Amino acid sequence: MKYLRTVTGLALAPALCFSQEINEIIEVNAQQSGSEWRMTPGSVDLIDINQQLPSLNIDAGDTLRAIPGIQADTRYNYAQDTRLVVRGFGARAAFGVRGLQLNVDGVPLSMPDGQAQTSSIILDEAETVEVFRGPLAVLYGNTGGGVVEWNTRAPQRTTSEIAVAAGANDLNRAKGQFDWVNDAHKLRFIATDLYTAGPRPHNTAKRQQQGLRYYFDINDQQQLILRYDNNNAPLLEDPSALTPSAWRQNPDQTVGRAIDFNTRKSIHHRQGSLTWKLDADGYRARIAAWQGDRDVVQFLPFAGDAIGSSGAVIDLSRQFEGSSAYVEWQATAQTDIGFGLRYERQQDHRFGFVNDEGEKGDLRRNEFNYVRKQAVYTRLTHRFNEQWRITAGARHSRFDFSVDDQFIMPGDPDDSGQNELSDNSGAVGLTWAFAPRWSTYISLGSGFETPTLTELAYRNNGSGLNTELSPSQYRQTEWGLKFNSAGRFSSQLAMFDIQSEDDIVIDQSNDGRTTYRNAGETERQGIEWQLNVQLTEQLDSFVSYSYIDANYQGGLYNGKQLPGVADSQWFTRLTWQPTQATQVQLLGQYRGETYADDSNTVKAPSYVKWDLALTQQWQIAENEFEAWLRVDNLLDRNYVGAVVVNQGSGRSFEPGIGRSASIGISWHHLF
Repeated sequence: MKYLRTVTGLALAPALCFSQEINEIIEVNAQQSGSEWRMTPGSVDLIDINQQLPSLNIDAGDTLRAIPGIQADTRYNYAQDTRLVVRGFGARAAFGVRGLQLNVDGVPLSMPDGQAQTSSIILDEAETVEVFRGPLAVLYGNTGGGVVEWNTRAPQRTTSEIAVAAGANDLNRAKGQFDWVNDAHKLRFIATDLYTAGPRPHNTAKRQQQGLRYYFDINDQQQLILRYDNNNAPLLEDPSALTPSAWRQNPDQTVGRAIDFNTRKSIHHRQGSLTWKLDADGYRARIAAWQGDRDVVQFLPFAGDAIGSSGAVIDLSRQFEGSSAYVEWQATAQTDIGFGLRYERQQDHRFGFVNDEGEKGDLRRNEFNYVRKQAVYTRLTHRFNEQWRITAGARHSRFDFSVDDQFIMPGDPDDSGQNELSDNSGAVGLTWAFAPRWSTYISLGSGFETPTLTELAYRNNGSGLNTELSPSQYRQTEWGLKFNSAGRFSSQLAMFDIQSEDDIVIDQSNDGRTTYRNAGETERQGIEWQLNVQLTEQLDSFVSYSYIDANYQGGLYNGKQLPGVADSQWFTRLTWQPTQATQVQLLGQYRGETYADDSNTVKAPSYVKWDLALTQQWQIAENEFEAWLRVDNLLDRNYVGAVVVNQGSGRSFEPGIGRSASIGISWHHLF
């Protein structure tokens, strides 16, 4: 492997643990020891939310951008959502998240076809976020980038909380939460409300979220968890991306077509789940079932009035459901064996209408899309002795895609069709603890990634399912080094190589209509470092750095960098806590150049951004108060928050925002 032409910086891997089961295979648990974290043969990170800068809790990227290898693209466009890119996986997502498995308390947010949106998460109640990436991530199915798991903490006592926050651009957000605890029963209700006019014209967003959680401890070994979430965003205006020249002229402007066609989106997402967990001596098990609905209406910035165009108003109604079962037992004193099953189903009823200057016009599309996903997997961990451990796993997955076209007429033929895909994934990792606080590992894995329904939805010539799009195949290798010194100092280094065939990349992106194709081969090689040092009792430092060389191999774009993937990133956070109740934090972020097209003719420039935050806490009797002030982009730099890959009309820059301040206060009452 031709490793890296750059000198890498420093970064952290929290000294907390990693080695249980994230969703299905490997779970990370903050209650485990640092030695378990060191013995996991992969890049794993545990983020303590309390160590992050205070925020409005509307952008998942605020937390995840600290992790090396994760590129959090904040678009400041609520109609498109935050995009997460991990080692190049997910860079092609036109909106939301692709190539990653997203979970909350083990319940998947990712759809059966691999799509996900972080805006469905109530970020306020997260206690930790766990990130697992590398070759062993192939065991999670068609999500090669890894797993991001948000963990909430069950109510500990009866409390109530009210929080309000405000920021630039008429942004205001309120949250209410009530926790009730009584012996074996725990209940939580949480609700939030967001409004902002946005940093640009035609950028208004309204969103309300409600969540209900019920925990029932059957006995010391068994627990039932019932969750329900309601996320309603009735108005998300889309100001559109800008051309590079327009961005340089005025990054705060809005595209005229966005006004003319009143581009916007509304989303209503509901999801419920029931989980049973068993944790006994020598074995543990978990059974979960979930069901949800997602309604989306989106107006794109063109008319879409041609018969075969599929329209420019997307009206989507989605139903999804799934279930999973996993059991793990200690076969011998040195060997743990796990086995699991998973079944998911998704049905989309998709309409397309003409965009008649912001109004829904004539019908141009009416079809049913179906996805069925089935998987069986196994995992084995064997400890040869205190120094050597091997982890291995295999997974077989099957996907069934089908389209039932209900809109057939001259000029728009029957686009019905179906496709069946199945493949095997496997990975193995070996860890050697060669010193009391040091360990090294090597892991290898191979897997595949299927196209999503969104990626299959369009083709460049004609309408209908893009049946020429096939799954991408990839092979991953990773070597790592870890060190942990009782929480005072911890570090992690990882070097990786990813080879892929038929990688799914963006072909064209025109005014919200994106088509995809298979690239011949791609290669991604990189290095990630992280370091955490407790400098004094009051001063803590965190630094991370990542570099990736991601390029096409062969074909028309041989040697060109993959668009949407920044070549390097640097992150640092300095926390000073002069008293128990006072905290000052300084955050710095660097992102390297990012190409926006396959030919590498358009690129977003690199940038450095600094943020500052102050937090103060008080306690009066049974009441806890917290106030915070945060200033983002202290130096008021112009920068590109995200690029739109292969944007056909040239509008490829999603602008970041200038210097802005936000403030919040919360009241927490203990009963």
